[in-house]
Amino acid sequence: MSLRFGKQLVVVASSPEAAMGILKTHDHLLSARVVPTSMKQAHLLPHSLMWSECNQTWKTLRTLCRTELFSAKGLEAQSQLRNEKLSQLLDFLRKNQDEVINIEDVVFITLFNTLSSIILGKDLLDFNDAHGTHDGLKESLHKVLELSARVDLGSFYPMLERFDLHGIRSGTMKLSDKLSAYWEDIIEERRVQVNSSAWSSEQAHSFLDRLLENRFSKDQINQLITELFIAGTNTTTSTVIWAMSELVRHQEVMSKIEEELKKEINSHEITSFQLSKLSYLQACIKEVFRLHPPVPLLLPHKAVETCVVMNYTIPKNAKIFVNVWAMGRDSKIWDEPLSFKPERFMDLNLDFKGQVFELIPFGSGRRMCPGLPLGVRSLEFILASLIREFDWALPNDDDPLKLDMNEKFGMALKREMPLKLIFKQKQAYQYA
Repeated sequence: MSLRFGKQLVVVASSPEAAMGILKTHDHLLSARVVPTSMKQAHLLPHSLMWSECNQTWKTLRTLCRTELFSAKGLEAQSQLRNEKLSQLLDFLRKNQDEVINIEDVVFITLFNTLSSIILGKDLLDFNDAHGTHDGLKESLHKVLELSARVDLGSFYPMLERFDLHGIRSGTMKLSDKLSAYWEDIIEERRVQVNSSAWSSEQAHSFLDRLLENRFSKDQINQLITELFIAGTNTTTSTVIWAMSELVRHQEVMSKIEEELKKEINSHEITSFQLSKLSYLQACIKEVFRLHPPVPLLLPHKAVETCVVMNYTIPKNAKIFVNVWAMGRDSKIWDEPLSFKPERFMDLNLDFKGQVFELIPFGSGRRMCPGLPLGVRSLEFILASLIREFDWALPNDDDPLKLDMNEKFGMALKREMPLKLIFKQKQAYQYA
Protein backbone atom coordinates (compact mmCIF):
# COMPACT_ATOMS: atom_id res chain seq x y z
CA MET A 1 0.00 0.00 0.00
CA SER A 2 1.23 3.52 -0.77
CA LEU A 3 -0.03 6.97 0.17
CA ARG A 4 1.08 10.47 -0.73
CA PHE A 5 1.19 13.33 1.75
CA GLY A 6 2.25 16.52 0.00
CA LYS A 7 5.54 15.66 -1.69
CA GLN A 8 6.17 12.65 0.55
CA LEU A 9 5.35 9.15 -0.71
CA VAL A 10 4.67 6.66 2.10
CA VAL A 11 4.86 2.90 1.45
CA VAL A 12 3.41 0.44 3.99
CA ALA A 13 4.39 -3.26 3.94
CA SER A 14 1.93 -5.59 5.70
CA SER A 15 3.04 -9.10 4.70
CA PRO A 16 6.03 -11.29 5.64
CA GLU A 17 7.08 -11.42 1.98
CA ALA A 18 7.11 -7.64 1.65
CA ALA A 19 8.89 -7.28 5.01
CA MET A 20 11.60 -9.71 3.85
CA GLY A 21 12.06 -7.76 0.62
CA ILE A 22 12.49 -4.49 2.50
CA LEU A 23 14.45 -5.62 5.57
CA LYS A 24 16.59 -8.37 4.04
CA THR A 25 16.71 -8.65 0.24
CA HIS A 26 17.00 -4.89 -0.39
CA ASP A 27 18.23 -3.88 3.05
CA HIS A 28 21.26 -2.07 1.56
CA LEU A 29 18.96 0.23 -0.42
CA LEU A 30 16.14 0.69 2.09
CA SER A 31 17.87 1.00 5.48
CA ALA A 32 18.23 4.78 5.58
CA ARG A 33 16.10 6.69 8.06
CA VAL A 34 13.42 9.31 7.57
CA VAL A 35 14.72 11.70 10.21
CA PRO A 36 11.93 13.11 12.38
CA THR A 37 11.64 16.88 12.72
CA SER A 38 12.67 16.68 16.37
CA MET A 39 16.07 15.19 15.45
CA LYS A 40 17.04 17.60 12.66
CA GLN A 41 19.51 19.39 14.92
CA ALA A 42 23.29 19.53 14.65
CA HIS A 43 23.96 18.57 18.28
CA LEU A 44 21.60 15.55 18.20
CA LEU A 45 21.43 13.77 14.82
CA PRO A 46 25.14 12.94 14.28
CA HIS A 47 25.21 11.16 17.66
CA SER A 48 21.95 9.23 17.26
CA LEU A 49 21.88 5.45 17.24
CA MET A 50 18.22 5.42 16.20
CA TRP A 51 18.10 8.06 13.48
CA SER A 52 21.54 8.70 11.95
CA GLU A 53 22.71 7.17 8.69
CA CYS A 54 24.50 3.79 8.65
CA ASN A 55 27.90 5.49 8.60
CA GLN A 56 31.10 4.67 10.46
CA THR A 57 30.05 6.62 13.56
CA TRP A 58 26.77 4.70 13.68
CA LYS A 59 28.62 1.37 13.27
CA THR A 60 31.02 2.28 16.08
CA LEU A 61 28.15 3.18 18.42
CA ARG A 62 26.26 0.02 17.60
CA THR A 63 29.32 -2.19 18.05
CA LEU A 64 30.15 -0.60 21.40
CA CYS A 65 26.58 -1.06 22.66
CA ARG A 66 26.41 -4.64 21.44
CA THR A 67 29.75 -5.55 23.04
CA GLU A 68 29.33 -3.79 26.38
CA LEU A 69 25.57 -4.02 26.95
CA PHE A 70 23.88 -6.68 24.83
CA SER A 71 26.38 -9.51 24.34
CA ALA A 72 26.16 -12.79 26.27
CA LYS A 73 29.20 -11.68 28.28
CA GLY A 74 27.62 -8.30 28.99
CA LEU A 75 24.32 -9.83 30.08
CA GLU A 76 26.12 -12.21 32.42
CA ALA A 77 28.09 -9.33 33.95
CA GLN A 78 24.81 -7.49 34.58
CA SER A 79 23.09 -10.41 36.31
CA GLN A 80 23.80 -9.26 39.87
CA LEU A 81 22.53 -5.74 39.16
CA ARG A 82 19.41 -7.13 37.49
CA ASN A 83 18.72 -9.39 40.46
CA GLU A 84 19.13 -6.47 42.87
CA LYS A 85 16.60 -4.31 41.02
CA LEU A 86 14.18 -7.19 40.71
CA SER A 87 14.50 -7.83 44.46
CA GLN A 88 13.66 -4.19 45.11
CA LEU A 89 10.49 -4.56 43.03
CA LEU A 90 9.47 -7.72 44.88
CA ASP A 91 10.18 -6.10 48.26
CA PHE A 92 8.00 -3.13 47.32
CA LEU A 93 5.11 -5.40 46.33
CA ARG A 94 5.45 -7.45 49.54
CA LYS A 95 5.21 -4.27 51.61
CA ASN A 96 2.23 -3.05 49.60
CA GLN A 97 0.10 -6.18 49.46
CA ASP A 98 -3.61 -5.54 49.06
CA GLU A 99 -2.86 -2.04 47.70
CA VAL A 100 -3.83 -1.02 44.18
CA ILE A 101 -0.62 -0.80 42.13
CA ASN A 102 -0.18 1.00 38.82
CA ILE A 103 1.88 -1.60 36.97
CA GLU A 104 3.46 0.87 34.55
CA ASP A 105 4.99 2.88 37.39
CA VAL A 106 6.68 0.00 39.22
CA VAL A 107 7.88 -1.78 36.07
CA PHE A 108 9.26 1.47 34.64
CA ILE A 109 11.20 2.19 37.85
CA THR A 110 12.62 -1.35 37.87
CA LEU A 111 13.75 -1.22 34.25
CA PHE A 112 15.03 2.34 34.48
CA ASN A 113 17.11 1.68 37.60
CA THR A 114 18.50 -1.49 36.03
CA LEU A 115 19.63 0.51 33.02
CA SER A 116 20.87 3.51 34.98
CA SER A 117 22.97 1.21 37.19
CA ILE A 118 24.45 -0.46 34.10
CA ILE A 119 25.01 2.79 32.21
CA LEU A 120 25.78 5.31 34.97
CA GLY A 121 26.60 3.08 37.93
CA LYS A 122 23.77 4.60 39.99
CA ASP A 123 19.99 4.44 40.59
CA LEU A 124 18.12 7.60 39.60
CA LEU A 125 14.64 6.60 40.77
CA ASP A 126 13.05 5.49 44.03
CA PHE A 127 9.86 3.49 44.56
CA ASN A 128 8.84 5.97 47.25
CA ASP A 129 9.64 8.89 44.89
CA ALA A 130 9.81 11.43 47.68
CA HIS A 131 11.35 14.04 45.36
CA GLY A 132 9.10 13.57 42.33
CA THR A 133 12.05 12.52 40.18
CA HIS A 134 10.10 9.59 38.74
CA ASP A 135 7.35 11.71 37.23
CA GLY A 136 9.77 14.26 35.79
CA LEU A 137 12.07 11.72 34.17
CA LYS A 138 9.32 9.46 32.90
CA GLU A 139 7.28 12.33 31.49
CA SER A 140 10.30 13.86 29.75
CA LEU A 141 11.33 10.57 28.14
CA HIS A 142 7.76 9.99 26.95
CA LYS A 143 7.58 13.51 25.51
CA VAL A 144 10.83 13.00 23.57
CA LEU A 145 9.29 9.85 22.05
CA GLU A 146 6.05 11.68 21.27
CA LEU A 147 7.89 14.54 19.57
CA SER A 148 9.87 12.02 17.49
CA ALA A 149 6.57 10.61 16.20
CA ARG A 150 4.97 14.00 15.55
CA VAL A 151 4.98 15.41 12.04
CA ASP A 152 4.62 19.00 10.91
CA LEU A 153 3.91 20.65 7.58
CA GLY A 154 7.63 20.82 6.87
CA SER A 155 7.71 17.02 6.62
CA PHE A 156 5.46 17.22 3.56
CA TYR A 157 6.38 20.65 2.21
CA PRO A 158 10.18 21.11 2.59
CA MET A 159 10.02 24.89 2.00
CA LEU A 160 8.29 25.22 5.41
CA GLU A 161 10.69 23.00 7.34
CA ARG A 162 13.04 25.77 8.53
CA PHE A 163 10.25 27.60 10.37
CA ASP A 164 9.62 24.94 13.08
CA LEU A 165 5.92 25.87 12.88
CA HIS A 166 4.82 23.43 15.59
CA GLY A 167 7.72 24.03 17.98
CA ILE A 168 8.92 20.44 17.66
CA ARG A 169 12.64 21.22 17.42
CA SER A 170 12.59 23.85 20.16
CA GLY A 171 10.55 21.53 22.40
CA THR A 172 13.03 18.72 21.87
CA MET A 173 15.96 21.01 22.73
CA LYS A 174 14.32 21.97 26.04
CA LEU A 175 13.62 18.32 26.89
CA SER A 176 17.16 17.33 25.97
CA ASP A 177 18.55 19.94 28.38
CA LYS A 178 16.10 18.86 31.09
CA LEU A 179 17.04 15.19 30.77
CA SER A 180 20.79 15.74 30.68
CA ALA A 181 20.52 17.69 33.95
CA TYR A 182 19.58 14.43 35.71
CA TRP A 183 22.95 12.84 34.99
CA GLU A 184 25.38 15.65 34.05
CA ASP A 185 27.00 15.71 37.51
CA ILE A 186 27.59 11.96 37.36
CA ILE A 187 29.22 12.31 33.94
CA GLU A 188 31.55 15.10 35.01
CA GLU A 189 32.53 13.30 38.21
CA ARG A 190 33.43 10.16 36.27
CA ARG A 191 35.19 12.19 33.55
CA VAL A 192 37.57 13.64 36.14
CA GLN A 193 38.38 10.15 37.42
CA VAL A 194 38.80 8.59 33.97
CA ASN A 195 41.09 11.43 32.84
CA SER A 196 43.27 11.25 35.96
CA SER A 197 46.76 9.76 35.78
CA ALA A 198 45.76 7.11 38.32
CA TRP A 199 42.99 5.68 36.12
CA SER A 200 43.16 2.17 34.67
CA SER A 201 40.56 0.25 32.67
CA GLU A 202 40.19 -2.26 35.50
CA GLN A 203 38.46 0.51 37.50
CA ALA A 204 35.65 0.87 34.94
CA HIS A 205 32.34 -0.29 36.40
CA SER A 206 29.77 1.26 34.06
CA PHE A 207 29.06 1.83 30.38
CA LEU A 208 29.68 5.54 30.97
CA ASP A 209 33.28 4.75 31.93
CA ARG A 210 33.78 3.00 28.59
CA LEU A 211 32.32 5.99 26.72
CA LEU A 212 34.65 8.35 28.56
CA GLU A 213 37.64 6.09 27.89
CA ASN A 214 36.77 6.35 24.19
CA ARG A 215 36.73 10.16 24.47
CA PHE A 216 33.02 10.59 23.73
CA SER A 217 31.89 14.21 23.92
CA LYS A 218 29.19 15.56 26.22
CA ASP A 219 26.66 15.77 23.36
CA GLN A 220 27.46 12.22 22.21
CA ILE A 221 27.01 10.79 25.70
CA ASN A 222 23.80 12.70 26.43
CA GLN A 223 22.14 11.63 23.18
CA LEU A 224 23.18 8.00 23.47
CA ILE A 225 22.08 7.75 27.12
CA THR A 226 18.72 9.36 26.30
CA GLU A 227 18.06 6.94 23.45
CA LEU A 228 19.11 3.92 25.51
CA PHE A 229 16.74 4.95 28.30
CA ILE A 230 13.85 5.54 25.88
CA ALA A 231 14.35 2.30 23.96
CA GLY A 232 15.22 0.24 27.02
CA THR A 233 12.32 1.29 29.23
CA ASN A 234 9.42 2.33 27.03
CA THR A 235 8.99 -0.74 24.84
CA THR A 236 9.84 -3.32 27.50
CA THR A 237 7.50 -1.69 30.02
CA SER A 238 4.69 -1.80 27.46
CA THR A 239 5.36 -5.46 26.68
CA VAL A 240 5.36 -6.45 30.36
CA ILE A 241 2.03 -4.66 30.82
CA TRP A 242 0.45 -6.30 27.78
CA ALA A 243 1.67 -9.72 28.93
CA MET A 244 0.23 -9.19 32.41
CA SER A 245 -3.04 -7.97 30.91
CA GLU A 246 -3.39 -11.12 28.82
CA LEU A 247 -2.50 -13.37 31.77
CA VAL A 248 -5.08 -11.67 34.00
CA ARG A 249 -7.71 -12.36 31.34
CA HIS A 250 -6.58 -15.94 30.70
CA GLN A 251 -6.28 -17.70 34.05
CA GLU A 252 -5.83 -21.10 32.38
CA VAL A 253 -2.63 -19.78 30.75
CA MET A 254 -1.45 -18.36 34.08
CA SER A 255 -2.03 -21.75 35.75
CA LYS A 256 0.09 -23.54 33.14
CA ILE A 257 2.97 -21.11 33.69
CA GLU A 258 2.69 -21.60 37.46
CA GLU A 259 2.95 -25.36 37.03
CA GLU A 260 5.93 -24.97 34.75
CA LEU A 261 7.67 -22.70 37.28
CA LYS A 262 7.10 -25.23 40.09
CA LYS A 263 8.54 -27.99 37.93
CA GLU A 264 11.62 -26.21 36.58
CA ILE A 265 12.68 -23.80 39.36
CA ASN A 266 13.83 -25.18 42.69
CA SER A 267 16.08 -22.36 43.93
CA HIS A 268 15.39 -19.08 45.72
CA GLU A 269 16.54 -16.93 42.79
CA ILE A 270 15.61 -17.65 39.20
CA THR A 271 18.62 -18.15 36.92
CA SER A 272 19.06 -17.54 33.20
CA PHE A 273 19.53 -21.28 32.66
CA GLN A 274 16.21 -22.00 34.37
CA LEU A 275 14.46 -19.39 32.22
CA SER A 276 15.67 -21.18 29.09
CA LYS A 277 13.75 -24.30 30.19
CA LEU A 278 10.40 -22.47 30.56
CA SER A 279 9.07 -23.34 27.12
CA TYR A 280 5.46 -22.39 27.85
CA LEU A 281 6.44 -18.99 29.24
CA GLN A 282 8.53 -18.46 26.09
CA ALA A 283 5.48 -19.32 24.00
CA CYS A 284 3.40 -16.78 25.95
CA ILE A 285 5.97 -14.08 25.29
CA LYS A 286 5.94 -14.84 21.57
CA GLU A 287 2.15 -14.63 21.59
CA VAL A 288 2.32 -11.24 23.32
CA PHE A 289 4.79 -9.98 20.70
CA ARG A 290 2.45 -11.23 17.95
CA LEU A 291 -0.65 -9.46 19.29
CA HIS A 292 1.03 -6.44 20.90
CA PRO A 293 4.30 -5.61 19.11
CA PRO A 294 6.19 -2.92 21.05
CA VAL A 295 6.65 -0.74 17.93
CA PRO A 296 3.64 -1.52 15.71
CA LEU A 297 5.03 0.03 12.50
CA LEU A 298 8.74 -0.33 13.29
CA LEU A 299 10.79 2.84 12.87
CA PRO A 300 10.41 4.28 9.34
CA HIS A 301 12.97 3.46 6.66
CA LYS A 302 13.85 5.53 3.60
CA ALA A 303 14.86 4.40 0.12
CA VAL A 304 18.31 5.67 -0.85
CA GLU A 305 17.75 4.39 -4.40
CA THR A 306 14.75 3.27 -6.44
CA CYS A 307 14.21 -0.48 -6.20
CA VAL A 308 11.55 -3.13 -6.84
CA VAL A 309 10.00 -5.24 -4.08
CA MET A 310 7.45 -7.91 -5.07
CA ASN A 311 6.98 -6.22 -8.47
CA TYR A 312 6.25 -2.89 -6.76
CA THR A 313 8.56 0.02 -7.51
CA ILE A 314 9.67 1.94 -4.43
CA PRO A 315 11.06 5.28 -5.61
CA LYS A 316 14.08 7.01 -4.14
CA ASN A 317 13.35 8.95 -0.90
CA ALA A 318 10.08 7.09 -0.25
CA LYS A 319 9.20 6.69 3.43
CA ILE A 320 8.67 3.02 4.32
CA PHE A 321 6.80 1.45 7.23
CA VAL A 322 6.60 -2.26 8.06
CA ASN A 323 3.25 -2.94 9.74
CA VAL A 324 4.09 -5.76 12.15
CA TRP A 325 0.85 -5.09 14.07
CA ALA A 326 -1.24 -6.00 10.98
CA MET A 327 0.94 -9.03 10.22
CA GLY A 328 0.34 -10.38 13.72
CA ARG A 329 -3.42 -10.25 13.19
CA ASP A 330 -3.57 -11.57 9.63
CA SER A 331 -5.81 -14.64 9.27
CA LYS A 332 -3.75 -15.71 6.23
CA ILE A 333 -0.79 -16.20 8.55
CA TRP A 334 -2.32 -17.16 11.90
CA ASP A 335 -5.20 -19.40 12.91
CA GLU A 336 -7.70 -17.45 15.05
CA PRO A 337 -5.43 -14.39 14.96
CA LEU A 338 -7.35 -12.35 17.55
CA SER A 339 -7.24 -15.11 20.18
CA PHE A 340 -4.49 -15.33 22.79
CA LYS A 341 -3.21 -18.88 22.25
CA PRO A 342 0.39 -19.49 23.37
CA GLU A 343 0.00 -23.15 22.39
CA ARG A 344 0.34 -22.15 18.74
CA PHE A 345 4.08 -21.63 19.36
CA MET A 346 4.72 -24.85 21.28
CA ASP A 347 5.12 -26.91 18.11
CA LEU A 348 6.50 -24.13 15.91
CA ASN A 349 10.26 -23.70 15.57
CA LEU A 350 9.80 -19.96 15.28
CA ASP A 351 11.70 -17.18 17.04
CA PHE A 352 11.65 -13.39 16.90
CA LYS A 353 15.32 -12.73 16.14
CA GLY A 354 14.73 -11.25 12.72
CA GLN A 355 14.92 -14.26 10.42
CA VAL A 356 11.29 -15.45 10.54
CA PHE A 357 9.33 -12.59 9.01
CA GLU A 358 5.94 -13.66 10.33
CA LEU A 359 7.16 -12.46 13.76
CA ILE A 360 9.61 -9.54 13.78
CA PRO A 361 8.74 -7.34 16.79
CA PHE A 362 12.36 -6.09 16.90
CA GLY A 363 12.72 -5.66 13.15
CA SER A 364 15.38 -7.29 10.99
CA GLY A 365 18.49 -6.44 9.04
CA ARG A 366 21.06 -3.79 9.90
CA ARG A 367 18.41 -1.62 11.61
CA MET A 368 17.20 -4.42 13.89
CA CYS A 369 16.95 -3.37 17.54
CA PRO A 370 20.34 -4.19 19.12
CA GLY A 371 18.81 -4.28 22.60
CA LEU A 372 16.73 -7.42 21.95
CA PRO A 373 18.78 -9.67 24.31
CA LEU A 374 18.57 -7.27 27.26
CA GLY A 375 14.89 -6.43 26.70
CA VAL A 376 13.80 -10.06 26.46
CA ARG A 377 15.93 -11.09 29.44
CA SER A 378 14.33 -8.37 31.60
CA LEU A 379 10.85 -9.31 30.38
CA GLU A 380 11.36 -12.99 31.24
CA PHE A 381 12.78 -12.32 34.72
CA ILE A 382 10.02 -9.87 35.70
CA LEU A 383 7.15 -12.06 34.49
CA ALA A 384 8.54 -15.28 35.96
CA SER A 385 9.22 -13.64 39.34
CA LEU A 386 5.81 -11.97 39.64
CA ILE A 387 3.91 -15.11 38.60
CA ARG A 388 5.95 -17.30 40.90
CA GLU A 389 5.52 -15.26 44.08
CA PHE A 390 2.19 -13.44 43.81
CA ASP A 391 -1.45 -13.92 43.01
CA TRP A 392 -2.81 -11.03 40.96
CA ALA A 393 -6.31 -9.55 41.10
CA LEU A 394 -8.11 -6.59 39.60
CA PRO A 395 -9.35 -3.88 41.99
CA ASN A 396 -12.91 -4.23 43.31
CA ASP A 397 -12.95 -7.89 42.21
CA ASP A 398 -13.62 -6.75 38.65
CA ASP A 399 -14.27 -9.46 36.08
CA PRO A 400 -10.97 -10.14 34.25
CA LEU A 401 -12.84 -10.91 31.04
CA LYS A 402 -14.13 -7.33 31.04
CA LEU A 403 -10.66 -5.79 31.33
CA ASP A 404 -10.32 -2.91 28.87
CA MET A 405 -7.80 -4.00 26.21
CA ASN A 406 -8.06 -0.97 23.95
CA GLU A 407 -4.77 0.19 22.46
CA LYS A 408 -3.22 3.63 22.27
CA PHE A 409 -1.24 3.86 19.07
CA GLY A 410 1.95 5.86 18.79
CA MET A 411 5.55 5.05 18.02
CA ALA A 412 5.13 2.52 20.86
CA LEU A 413 1.96 0.48 21.42
CA LYS A 414 0.47 1.19 24.84
CA ARG A 415 -2.72 0.41 26.71
CA GLU A 416 -5.30 3.18 26.51
CA MET A 417 -6.17 2.64 30.18
CA PRO A 418 -3.48 1.92 32.80
CA LEU A 419 -3.30 -1.59 34.19
CA LYS A 420 -3.86 -1.58 37.96
CA LEU A 421 -3.56 -4.75 40.02
CA ILE A 422 -3.58 -5.96 43.62
CA PHE A 423 -0.80 -8.38 44.60
CA LYS A 424 -1.11 -11.03 47.27
CA GLN A 425 1.91 -13.12 48.22
CA LYS A 426 1.30 -16.82 47.67
CA GLN A 427 1.07 -18.96 50.79
CA ALA A 428 4.32 -20.78 50.04
CA TYR A 429 6.19 -17.45 50.34
CA GLN A 430 4.44 -15.87 53.31
CA TYR A 431 6.74 -17.38 55.91
CA ALA A 432 9.85 -17.81 53.82
